Amino acid sequence: MLSLLYAERARLPLWLPVGLAAGVLLFFQLRSEPPLWPAATAACAGLALLCAGWRYITGRIAGCALMMIGVGFSAAWLQIHRMPPLPELPREAVIMTARIQAVDSLPDRDGAAGSRRITVSESVFDTPLSEGMPPLRRTLRIRLQDTDRTPLAPGNGITLRALLQPPPFPAWPGARDEQLVAWVRGEGGTGRALDPVTPEQNNPQGASFIEALRETVASRIAARLPRTDGAITATLLAGVSSAIPAADRMAFAASGLAHLLAVAGLHLGIVMGLVMSASRLLLALWERSALTWPCREIAAFTALAAGAGYVVLTGMHLPAVRSLAMAALVVLALMTGRRAASMRGLAVAAVILLLSGPASLLDVSFQMSFAAVMALIAGYEVLRGPLMRLAGEGQWYRRFLVHVAGLALTSFLAGMATLPVSVAHFGEIQPFFIVANLLAVPLTALWVLPAGLLSLILMPFHLEGPMLSVTGAGVHVIVGMAREVASWPAARIAAPAMPGTGLALFLFGLCWLCLWSRRWRLAGLLPMLAGAVSPWFVSLPDIMIASDGGVIGIRGDNAVLIAGKSRDGWRAQRDWSQALALPSELLEAEESRPADGLVCGQEGPAGYCMVSRGLQSVLLRVSDRTDGLKPVPDGMCDGVSLFISVSPARRGCPGVRTLDRFTAWREGAQSVWLRGSDVQVRSDRGLTGARLWEMRPGAHGVPVLPQAQEE
Repeated sequence: MLSLLYAERARLPLWLPVGLAAGVLLFFQLRSEPPLWPAATAACAGLALLCAGWRYITGRIAGCALMMIGVGFSAAWLQIHRMPPLPELPREAVIMTARIQAVDSLPDRDGAAGSRRITVSESVFDTPLSEGMPPLRRTLRIRLQDTDRTPLAPGNGITLRALLQPPPFPAWPGARDEQLVAWVRGEGGTGRALDPVTPEQNNPQGASFIEALRETVASRIAARLPRTDGAITATLLAGVSSAIPAADRMAFAASGLAHLLAVAGLHLGIVMGLVMSASRLLLALWERSALTWPCREIAAFTALAAGAGYVVLTGMHLPAVRSLAMAALVVLALMTGRRAASMRGLAVAAVILLLSGPASLLDVSFQMSFAAVMALIAGYEVLRGPLMRLAGEGQWYRRFLVHVAGLALTSFLAGMATLPVSVAHFGEIQPFFIVANLLAVPLTALWVLPAGLLSLILMPFHLEGPMLSVTGAGVHVIVGMAREVASWPAARIAAPAMPGTGLALFLFGLCWLCLWSRRWRLAGLLPMLAGAVSPWFVSLPDIMIASDGGVIGIRGDNAVLIAGKSRDGWRAQRDWSQALALPSELLEAEESRPADGLVCGQEGPAGYCMVSRGLQSVLLRVSDRTDGLKPVPDGMCDGVSLFISVSPARRGCPGVRTLDRFTAWREGAQSVWLRGSDVQVRSDRGLTGARLWEMRPGAHGVPVLPQAQEE
């Protein structure tokens, strides 16, 4: 083992970001808020061990591992603790004043322009209890009324009456934690306007030039291109994606082209490649520059500047910013005569991004982008020889074969590296992603984005119309391709929720396969395989209870049966269907499903159901009209192992564990397993614990005033 490590000593620095990621992951897995000093102590101890054992490879590895884990843990602690707390929002309609940060158009059911959504900051609530309230330090996203056409722009001060709600609780234990996402992004909640917006009469203050520019570009595109074509063009050129119809989003997801709708590394690479090629061509046309100037370096720097401008114009989304950081390293490598695409450059970019934003490790875009780039670099390290032999002496047909093989290999390597990550976050497999990307990516690179960039250049002169039409025609072809592939049989295969350990196993195995250079790298295929198939070897819950306790889901053989009603029941229904890889069906009143072990209203009064699995039976009270103070009818509690009620159960089955709205209020969403002679219940609060971003009763209390946690 030591001899292998010594032989691979040149690759050891590539594992530094893996150690950082381990420290970040350790921080977010804890169930209680940790102090900083143990991590800082570990980092210092690792540095001391590294210095003391520098002469020995084991000392270097142990010291670096301990130091990087401590540094990663500390970086995550600092990021979380420097964010303002989540405010307790008013529980009733409230009049508020705020300042607009962004205005997004939302599509209606037909794909045309529908309502709008605004992102506001500096919010102040006009209530008797909030007199003297300081402005919220977090943003709110509010959907306006469909009929509200008040002219709005970033920087406008507004007054409106809205109904607000905090970030939603997870629909099942282990689901995506929207509260953590909101905490890191600086968001405070969402809402909907109850009246038209009233803008301030005075001139807007603090208006963002970039946001105003994005809105202008998006409106000019919408005026020229209709519906879906215009919405996707606005996404590619201005980063405004809210107007894309849901049906077309689903088509892009089913065909494996969803990454085209999120401005990230692919788009930035195409833009920088186009600008660099054009710059080198222009420099080559002038004899003096071609002979005396460092044309490649000038073109690379020009491409980086253009890429930075593109990232700013499209909204500086986190994936694009990460890609820009990696592109800067590539340009630096070109200007210093080093390899442009290398594992070391990728490792440096990963270290920088993990130190600047550790929570991004949990984001799907971070995982997918680094997994794809790592697989591409490692894959082409191995395949460079066969591709050179295929190119031969450079005949035209051989160059064409190399080009086609490169496109196919790129789609295959990136797709296979990110497929389990997609399964973990989205719960589905797109088996035809290679075919769709093989056609759509070249169209985007050679048709859509070149014409789109020319239209941006011509836009200040109001001459963008013809080039926008060309861009829209290319987008129309890609949309048609996405719809066609999505219509194929088995275009989307649902997969059960992947456990966190399964995703961690796959990513660790991918790192092992890509970061080493010798044959023992192939051992990484085992954890990759174990992680990829883990969703199908995890025991799925039989019953799930929403975070508000008002909706119950029963897993059947062919569907998730939904009982009860609540305001956010649609969200629980959607998340349960994805987690269990089953469609959802509403359980009608007194409907029984004997094949699924569910009997309703046949052995007692209306509003009660019995779920039987193996030796266990669970009694459900699924009607919230039933008075929770009334006792359960005689005889219904016989042989029952668990009693679940969508209404507060003041009196349940004697001696039987009860789960009701109060249980969900205290402990969050619940999952129930019925196995043999045992009933296992897992709660979201029991899994996540009490962390700063968790707004749970018993964690920090529930403040009444909006500013109670802001001061």
